Amino acid sequence: MKRRPLTARGWGCLLSGILLAIAASLLSARPLLYIGVLLIVLVLVSMLVVHIPRRRGEVSRVISTDLMSVGETSGVSMRFDLRSPGIPNGIWRDILPDAVRGDAAGDYLGDRMLLRYDLEGVRRGLSTLGPLVLRTTDPFGLAQREQAFGETRTITVVPQIFSLASLPTKVGAAGGSAQTRSSRLGQGTDNLTPRPYMSGDSRRRIHWRATAHRGDLMVRQEEEESSPDAVVVLDRSASRWARPGDDIDPAFEAAVSLCASAALRFVQDGYSVDVVDSAGNLLGALRGHEDDRDGMMVALSTVTPRGESRDLRTVVGSTPPGPLVLITGVLDEADAEKLSTCGAAAPMLFAAAAEPGALATASAHGWSTAPLPSAAGLAAAWEDALPLAKAPHV
Repeated sequence: MKRRPLTARGWGCLLSGILLAIAASLLSARPLLYIGVLLIVLVLVSMLVVHIPRRRGEVSRVISTDLMSVGETSGVSMRFDLRSPGIPNGIWRDILPDAVRGDAAGDYLGDRMLLRYDLEGVRRGLSTLGPLVLRTTDPFGLAQREQAFGETRTITVVPQIFSLASLPTKVGAAGGSAQTRSSRLGQGTDNLTPRPYMSGDSRRRIHWRATAHRGDLMVRQEEEESSPDAVVVLDRSASRWARPGDDIDPAFEAAVSLCASAALRFVQDGYSVDVVDSAGNLLGALRGHEDDRDGMMVALSTVTPRGESRDLRTVVGSTPPGPLVLITGVLDEADAEKLSTCGAAAPMLFAAAAEPGALATASAHGWSTAPLPSAAGLAAAWEDALPLAKAPHV
């Protein structure tokens, strides 16, 4: 909101001057006219003192963490160099988006300052931090001026991560070895024979050069690559979740946090992990590298309920994973009856709004189930759903 050119004191002074001038005219009291004119002139001079000087400034920000999670505090160091005739009195503040909160304001004391404040992440997403706003007043406090300095900075608030328990036993073909098999014929990827993409093919096998040439998705025919050891599926189809507009949906936020936490838990246990949504879109492929983790967290920072879901067997692929985690919202008995475990050795199902009997039906088909609670109860819900060693269901 743009501030008015005068402070409350300034408006009072100006109004008093005008009233005194009117009273002097009515009463023929020259001293009142002098006082009234003096007050009006004082206000005008104060406005000139504040608004005429040309000011230029540079702002550089350093944030202690590149990715800030919900509930995490990060420090901001900001250097503000102001070039201006004289040193104005004022207050600085950094414009904060709704995704973060903090005390980003203080007294302005000089033409070159190092400013510091703390930010706390409160909402997932990509947001804009800044610009820096300097509010200055004249020595009498009658006139004020707000001016923005520096560029804005994009900040990313990622889902909150919770510490989850490990699976009681290593499951899956690789048993958490974090290794994939690849067998290629010929003298390199350029010599591989591409074929059209088929439902169930791993997206990591897409032959991008052939895809660009033909205009349709193509995959490498000779590459025989094992599917990832673990799969985490976030069901974000619009029909599963409440749509409160711009308001935060606590259930969906808990689902995204559980999705990220489960994927990182599996990586720590030595699994290779694919994180996908209910339409089969890849949100993250974790193979033990730091960049993999950051890429997944950035993707999850902007994920929202949308679209429709596909059959889970199509999303997971033809090769059964070891651990399989499905996180969904509304779940009825009919949906649970059709929900396949895809042959996974350890299928786990979490539902934020399961109707009566839905989780029991899913359990009868081989799923280890638990209601999806608020974010504070995710670790306990995870332990409730940890599966025991058992034969896979299809």
